[in-house]
Order: sequence, then structure tokens, then C-alpha cells
Amino acid sequence: MQDTDPQSREQFARYPSLHGRTVLVTGGATGIGESIVIHFARQGAHVAFLDIQDDPAHALVKTLAAEGFPAPQYIHCDLTNVNALQDAVKQVLMDRGTVDVLVNNAANDQRHTIEEVTPEYWDHSMAINLRPQFFTVQAVLPAMRAAGRGSIINMSSISWIIPSTGVPLYIAAKAAIVGLTRTLAHELGPSNIRVNAVLPGAIVTERQKQLWYTPEYKAEILASQALKRDILPDDVARLVLFLAADDSSAITNQSYVVDGGWV
Repeated sequence: MQDTDPQSREQFARYPSLHGRTVLVTGGATGIGESIVIHFARQGAHVAFLDIQDDPAHALVKTLAAEGFPAPQYIHCDLTNVNALQDAVKQVLMDRGTVDVLVNNAANDQRHTIEEVTPEYWDHSMAINLRPQFFTVQAVLPAMRAAGRGSIINMSSISWIIPSTGVPLYIAAKAAIVGLTRTLAHELGPSNIRVNAVLPGAIVTERQKQLWYTPEYKAEILASQALKRDILPDDVARLVLFLAADDSSAITNQSYVVDGGWV
């Protein structure tokens, strides 16, 4: 887990408007999503998160409950199954009555070449990296409209700006998310629902360290960044908190980069 030192938390912002709010996070068991769940729970929010990684999800719930924060609600859900996704959102709405904040975080940046992409692989990649973003918004929308407010944060990436190579479908999806964010902001603004995107750079997660974060790759990243340090999941989560809180109530239709100055 990130940010485990209680003293280190005292230097960061508290958002009274998040206390008691219901927050739904997709892909919340590990990585950036895990940090987002932790930070919302420590703000006193009621967090529900969807994932398929049961062991780390249950460990996360147990740890936060032991710290004395509201225990997050974990729902096992394969986001590529739209029916299962819709049912999971219905369960959250039945339990909590509404969703005040949606964080569309789930993604998979599996490496792939142009040549190996089949129509089936294309469909599967979009079913993970793009399609759930839309259908989760669709599922929470009636409750947000009824409440007369809401904040939706869609996780994109700087990968389509750099641009990265070796992940063309992932990059296509992440670029599309920015377009989706902009149109949804204008569609939903009259209902007082805000929609913003967050574009992380090279974030040092456990997955990245296990699969790709070699000394050579780290040197390449630091050479590209203005800030010569690792950018961590907590750095992303703290921006997400701000965009969810009432402190950002006039902000919508925006894309925020967290990359240490790479782009």
C-alpha cells in the first residue's frame, strides 16, 4: 500500500466535502486504483471498487478497516462483461443510494505489436480500456442526475501525446478517453455533473516494477521528465481527490497531466 506513514499524510489536503460521499472506482485493487481507494477512504468517503483481483482487494479492505476508516466495498466484476458491470453498479446504488464520484480507472497496458493484432484482440483491448468508461458513466448517470450533482474522473494517459510505441491499441483507447471526456462534460454540465480526465505519465506501480521498470527504462524516464524523481500512485490519487471534491466545483471539460513534466 502507498502512503502508509501517518505523519506524512498531515502535510496533504483534507476535503470536508468528500466525507460521507459515495465513490465508485473501477480497477481499485492494485496500482493507481489502489492508491485512489486508499485516499478516498482516508477522507471519510464510502468507497466501492470493482476488480477481478480478489486477494489484493480483500487485503486492501481489511487494512483500511483496521486503520479505522470506512471499509471499502469490494465487488468482483469483469468489466469486459457489460451486464456484470451494470449489475455491480446497481448493487452499489442499492447499498448506498447514489454514486457521488466515479473514477474510471481500470485499464491494461499489455504490450503488443501491430502485426499480432487480430479483430478479436482489438475488441478485447477496447472492452478493457475504453468500453467500460462509457458504460459505467451510463450506469451511474440516473443517480447523479437525481442528486443534481456528480464528479466523473476518467483516467487517460500521456502515452498518446508522447507518443509511446509498442501499445497501439492501448494508446488509441487512451486518446479516445479524452474525446469522450470532453463531449460528456458538455452533455452532462446542465445536470451539474462535472467530467474531467487525468493523464498519468510513467507511474511507478508494482506492476510496472515487475514487468518493465528496468534501470535503463528508469534512466530514459528521468531524462524526459523535468522533475528527476519517481512519480508515484499517490501523486495521481491526490489530484483525483481535488477533482472529486467541491473545491473544484467550477472545473470540468479539462485534462490534467501528472508526469513530472514529461510533456
